Amino acid sequence: MNQEKDKKELVLEEQVEHTKEVNQLALGEDITPKIKTTEQQGKSEAKQKKLTMNKLVVFLAVLLIVVGGVIYYFVSEKIKINPQNTNKAPQQVYKADSQAIIDGKALSNGWCEGEEKPKLNTLPMKYDDFSFIIPYGLSVGGHVTPIDHQYFSPTVFNSPRDTYDVVAMADSTIVDIGPRTTDKGTEYRFVFSLSCKLFYYYDLVTSLAPDVQKVYDESKNGGRPLVLKVKAGQLIGKIGGQTLDFAVWDMDERLKGFVVPEHYDGEGWKIHTVDPLNYYTEELKSQVLTKYIRTAEPISGKIDYDIDGKLVGTWFKEGTVGYIPPGNVGGESYWKGHLSFVYDHFDPTSIVISIGDYAGKEMQFGVKGNKPNPATVDTTTGLVKYELVEQDWESLSGDFWDRNTLIKGLKAKNHEEYVVGTVLVQMLENRKIKFEAFPGKKASHIYVFTTNAKIFER
Repeated sequence: MNQEKDKKELVLEEQVEHTKEVNQLALGEDITPKIKTTEQQGKSEAKQKKLTMNKLVVFLAVLLIVVGGVIYYFVSEKIKINPQNTNKAPQQVYKADSQAIIDGKALSNGWCEGEEKPKLNTLPMKYDDFSFIIPYGLSVGGHVTPIDHQYFSPTVFNSPRDTYDVVAMADSTIVDIGPRTTDKGTEYRFVFSLSCKLFYYYDLVTSLAPDVQKVYDESKNGGRPLVLKVKAGQLIGKIGGQTLDFAVWDMDERLKGFVVPEHYDGEGWKIHTVDPLNYYTEELKSQVLTKYIRTAEPISGKIDYDIDGKLVGTWFKEGTVGYIPPGNVGGESYWKGHLSFVYDHFDPTSIVISIGDYAGKEMQFGVKGNKPNPATVDTTTGLVKYELVEQDWESLSGDFWDRNTLIKGLKAKNHEEYVVGTVLVQMLENRKIKFEAFPGKKASHIYVFTTNAKIFER
């Protein structure tokens, strides 16, 4: 019975399947089994392989970009830290210049190299060719603010031009020579670079050495840049009948006694002026010290006296905006707007008032009674009167200085028996003062400011 039942069910299934096929044919449907031909299967596999290959190519390209970027990063970082290409100038190394290097390049017309600070080892003149060294900080004539250079004074001050040799003080590079025409002839200002961070300079050189003259002439004609490497002791020019100006500039150093350093942008080296003794070899230092007049510390002199909120230091006439007014391209009479309450360059116990426009002239004076000390005058002090007197120097034994002889430890001598004028000054704000000069007047005759009073600031 079971076998017959199974047969009937199988026949029934076949009939149902046959009926489905008939119906599909009636509807026009394809009842061919859904199996791909060999050709179709090959095409499908090829297409799949192509897609896979494209994906692989894209992946490899991305991988190469990433790996290349990583390699470039580490190689470039290595170059920044350890530049190995010695054929390239230092400024081509892939690192940002420090402010010190930027300042150094500005002072060298872009021709300085390196950052090292080798010592100066040679006198600029023969030892017997100069009598003494005047320190930083003298105020005289148009130098209303304390002077930013020393002076090597020739043994015979009134000697003819070109009497004495002037040589380089170290292996260095001349990066600038500036001419100045006077009624006596042309004078030259030299800038020497030991690196982008250390410089020294001369001024008032009366003639150029032949090889220096050649480079100087070629540079003027546009034939070459004004750059010349020199050796320590190499002749660079001559001098006579005047002092040799000299200073050292360290771009890493900034004088702290200027309340607003930006006021001195017109002379970018000034705020970097440093004590030369710190940059000499011991042998050179010992030679130089025998020719120093000043014995008070700092014995090389000082130029920055500002104290914020105090009268002491340098002031600029309102509207002049600093050392050299904007637009004064040639720097003509820029000192007319300067005013300084400082101290003597030999004797720092003696007050000096230096005025850019004292009845139309640039003048410097001592103070009768040598008080009040400008370092103590502030906005609470009120109106201050200073009586002006002429000033000289004398030895510790009281002998008058003839300005030609080396005398150690000179002291300022005020001629208080004759008052040449009076100035009134009052601090209005921490960085603003009111000032007026009264030539020929004593303090007892002066009570208040007039309409001629001027405002100075810093």
